[in-house]
Amino acid sequence: MSAVLEFKDVHKSFGKGEAKREVVRGVSLAVESGQCFGFLGPNGAGKTTSLKMALGQTSPDSGTIRMLNHAIPAEARIAREKVGVVPQMDNLDPDFTVAENLIVYSRYFGMSDAKAKSQVPMLLEFAGLTGRENANIRELSGGMKRRLTIARALVNDPDFIVLDEPTTGLDPQARHLIWDRLKALRARGKTLLLTTHFMDEAERLCDRLAVIDAGLLIAEGSPRELIEKTIEPDVVEVFGDDVASLKDRVSAFATRIEVAGETLFAYTTTPKPLTEALSQFAGIRVLHRPANLEDVFIKLTGRELRD
Repeated sequence: MSAVLEFKDVHKSFGKGEAKREVVRGVSLAVESGQCFGFLGPNGAGKTTSLKMALGQTSPDSGTIRMLNHAIPAEARIAREKVGVVPQMDNLDPDFTVAENLIVYSRYFGMSDAKAKSQVPMLLEFAGLTGRENANIRELSGGMKRRLTIARALVNDPDFIVLDEPTTGLDPQARHLIWDRLKALRARGKTLLLTTHFMDEAERLCDRLAVIDAGLLIAEGSPRELIEKTIEPDVVEVFGDDVASLKDRVSAFATRIEVAGETLFAYTTTPKPLTEALSQFAGIRVLHRPANLEDVFIKLTGRELRD
């Protein structure tokens, strides 16, 4: 497979003098053709800056970026002709109808209105909006708007689609519909770059993941690889008013124990003795589950809030 997007030792700083801050610190990664590649990290980790550099919206201080065999940012305009972008926030024009939003957007790629109109039925079918072509944007639900934004990103039949938190703020039904649409794009051979704060979404959709924190690429691999090499296989969650008091009493049965609020997280390779030990305590609830990508993310980036 060939790399659709490649970063090599990319650095980016903002500010000057004592206020200078390096937000991307030597990132190297490759998004291979046909993959859904997840780019994960807490707020302020450097994801947005990295995406802007990939799209040619800001230049790296050093290092090289190539997208679709074009040097970025020098050839960004050419590369963007075969790129679709789904922004974090919907930016549909409320003064246009559903169909008009698609047609007007196509003009950015030099498409004729006639060609764009011929694609509208296919795009609306993809978005689950058949019959809504004359609807005003204000009439659509949040899930409908999000699906239309994804469909709009396909007007130029892109080879590479960048999706910035595509399901933020949506209800479970809308999320599942969008997951189905993204899987359909994969089935059509499209390459996806996905940023998300939903670890279950990344685990479901992504072939490969990169985790960035404080500007550094700190982990990379498939979801299953990252879980297996980063975290203990089993997690026992204990819920109660004073779970912190149990920490020392069950530590012999766990590799690591963390307390967050009213929940104790015990990471272990031998869950049965741990759950048996916990069964003697009254007033608590116990959940035993396999480790998941969220556990990996928390271990790598910590539990503290990021602004």
